[in-house]
Amino acid sequence: MPPLRSTGADREAEEPEYAGEYRLQACLGAGGMGVVHLATSASGLRLAVKVVHGQYAEDPEFRARFRQEVAAARRVSGAFTAPVVDADPDAVRPWMATLYVPGPTLADQVKRNGPLSPAELRRLTAGLAEALRDIHRAGVVHRDLKPSNVLLTDTGPKVIDFGISRPMDSELHTETGKLIGSPPFMAPEQFQRPREVGPAADVFALGSVLVHAATGHGPFDSDSPYIVAYQVVHDEPDLTGVPAELAPLVARCLAKEPAERPTPAEIMAALLPPSYEAAAFIPAQRRPPTLPATPDGAEASAAWDADTPVRATAPRPGARPRRRRLPIAVAAVLVLTAGGVLAALRAGGETPTAHPRAAEAAQTFAGWQTPLQKDGDRTAPSCAYAADAVFCSGRGVAAARLDPVTGRVTWLRPGPVDEFVPEAPSLLAGSLLATDSATGDLRTYDAASGSPGWRKNPTARPESSRAAGDVVVLSSETGTLRALDAADGRQLWRRPLTGHSVPELGPFDPASGLLTLSEISADGGHTRVTALRPRTGDVAWQKRLTGQLSPVGTTAGGTTILASTNHELRTDALVRYDPARGSVRRVPLPYLFDEPSIALRGDIAYLLTPSGVLTAVDTADPQGRVLWELETASANVSVPVPGPGDRLYFSASDGRLLAVDTVRGALLGQTKPRLRDGRLGFATTVPAPAVAGDRVFGTAPDGSVFAVDGRDPAAW
Repeated sequence: MPPLRSTGADREAEEPEYAGEYRLQACLGAGGMGVVHLATSASGLRLAVKVVHGQYAEDPEFRARFRQEVAAARRVSGAFTAPVVDADPDAVRPWMATLYVPGPTLADQVKRNGPLSPAELRRLTAGLAEALRDIHRAGVVHRDLKPSNVLLTDTGPKVIDFGISRPMDSELHTETGKLIGSPPFMAPEQFQRPREVGPAADVFALGSVLVHAATGHGPFDSDSPYIVAYQVVHDEPDLTGVPAELAPLVARCLAKEPAERPTPAEIMAALLPPSYEAAAFIPAQRRPPTLPATPDGAEASAAWDADTPVRATAPRPGARPRRRRLPIAVAAVLVLTAGGVLAALRAGGETPTAHPRAAEAAQTFAGWQTPLQKDGDRTAPSCAYAADAVFCSGRGVAAARLDPVTGRVTWLRPGPVDEFVPEAPSLLAGSLLATDSATGDLRTYDAASGSPGWRKNPTARPESSRAAGDVVVLSSETGTLRALDAADGRQLWRRPLTGHSVPELGPFDPASGLLTLSEISADGGHTRVTALRPRTGDVAWQKRLTGQLSPVGTTAGGTTILASTNHELRTDALVRYDPARGSVRRVPLPYLFDEPSIALRGDIAYLLTPSGVLTAVDTADPQGRVLWELETASANVSVPVPGPGDRLYFSASDGRLLAVDTVRGALLGQTKPRLRDGRLGFATTVPAPAVAGDRVFGTAPDGSVFAVDGRDPAAW
C-alpha cells in the first residue's frame, strides 16, 4: 500500500491514495469514524470504500469491532444491502469496499424534498421490512437503523452501516457502561436493558424511521439526547402526520415491549395486497455517480455519519463467545442429556412421562417461583426434571431438590460461590451426579435425602464427562477414555478409543443406549464419528464423514443427525448418517446459521440462533424443506426443548420463558423478565428449561426457579 499523502493533523491530509489495490478517486462523504471514497475495481465495478481514520486504526478494540462489522456486512450482502466486494480489517488503515449504490439517503431526501407521499411511504415500509427480514434471517441485528443508514434507489431501499462503533464523546454518561446508537431511533430496551437487544429493536427503529419519512421529524423529538432517551422509554410516540392507513402499523412497531411489536414478516403481510400506487421510487435531484457528493455523504453507499454515541443506562452488552471448535448445535443435546430430558429427542420424539402425582396436580397447577441462589446476580440456576422432582445446581448451590408441585426446597447442599455455573445435575442409578465447579470433582448425592455419596477427584489431566445411562464416561486431553459406575463410582474400564486421538463426548441416546463421540481432523476435511456402548466401552459403529461435523442427536429410525460447519464455524447443512444402511445424505440449510442451538423431534430439526430466530427444517426432505421461520424478539437464548404435542420451549437471558407452537411456527406466550431486585442484569449463560408433561420449569438471573402450566402459555 502506498504511503499516506501526509502525516499532518488535518483529517483530509491524512487520507491515503489507495485502499489495498483500489485507487481512491473521490470523497463521497465523511463521518466521525472515517471517510467513504469512490473507487473502481479492475473489472470496472464502481465501489464505495470505507477507510478508517488513523486515530481509530490504532485502537485494538475498534479494530475488533470493525472486523465484526465486515463479517456482518458479508453475511447480509444481498438485494437489500450494499454487497461487500473486498475488505482488509488488518491493514494499517482498515478498509471495506462495497458496491457503489447511487442514490440519496432517506435523511437527505426528506431534508431536500420534504416528507414522502403515502405511496412512497408504503413502498418504503415494505422494502425495509423485507430488508430486516433478510438481515435477521442471517443472524444479524442492525441496532442502528435510521434515515442516514437507508439508501433510496430505483430498485428499493438499501440498508447500510452494520455495527460500526463511534467515539465515546456523548454527554450521556453512566457508571456502568456505554451503548452506541442514535437516541431518536433507539428502542427502550437499548437504554434500559442493552443485553436484551434483539431483532425487535430494529422493528422499533423502523417505526421511528417511518415517522421521520412521513413527517420530517421523529416520534420522539428534542435537541437534548437526555430528553429523547426519556421520551423513548416513557412517552407515547407522536404520530401526527403519519397516513391514517399506516398509523396503526407504525404504532405497533413503536410498542414499548419488544414482544408486542410485529416481526418484519408480519409487517409485510399487513401491507398485502400491494398498493398499485407504490411505483418505483425515483430519487429526486440525483447527481451523476462520477461526481463526488456533498460532505454530508448523501450519496455514499455504506457511508458513515457523524452521529455521536450514547452512554447507556445499563451495562454494555457482552459479546457472545465463540466456541473453539464444538458448535452450539452440540450443546443442545449435551444440556438435555445432563438434565435428564434427552428423551424428548429420542426415537419417535417421545417426551418423558410425568409421574401420576404430577398428572393429578396438573388439573389445578397454578405455578410457583422459588428463590434458590442468594449470592451474586446475572447467573441462573440449571435444573432438570427426573423421578418426580426438580433437581438444580447453581451459584453457591452444589445440588438441590425441589417439589415440582409447590416449589418447596426438599434439600439443598451448598457449593462454591463463583462465576461458573455448573450444568444441571443428572439422576443416575438413584443418585444425583453433580460437578464441583471449584475443584472439578465428580460427586453424587442420594436423590431422596441429599446425603453425600461417592466423590472422585479428576485425573492429573483435565477431563470432560458425560452421563450415559447408569455410567459416567470421561475423556482426557490425552485421548484416554474411562467409565465409572454411577452406583458406587468404581472404574469399569479405561483405554484410548481406536481411530481417535482426542475424541469429544457427544450426545447419549437412551433409546439405543449408545454414546456418540466425534473428532474433526486437523485440516477440517473430515470427521470421525463413533458410537460407544458406555458400560463396556465396545464400539457399536464408527464412520469417517466428510466435513467439520458435530453430532446433534438420533432420529426414531436410528439415524444420526450431525451439524456441518464451514471454515468460519457457521452451520451450513445437516448431515444424516444411517449406520444400519451405511448411507450418508447432506441436507442443505436455507442460509448460513451462526452458532445455532439445535433440537430434534423425530426428523424435524429446530435451529435457534443467538439473535432469537427459530427455524424448523425437515431433515427427511433431501432439499431440507423449511417448515417455518419465527423471529422471537429475543437475544442470547438457551437451547430449545421440545415438549408434549406441538410445543417447544426456550429461555432468554432476562429470565423469560417462551413457548412456540411447532405446527404453525407461532409464539404462544412468554413469562415476564425476572431480574434480581429489579436491577438491570442478564444471565451470562442461559440454561435450558426442563419439561415434565404439561409443566415447564425455568430459571432466571434473579437466582430463582419457577414453574408454569404449559397448556396455556398465553396466560403466562
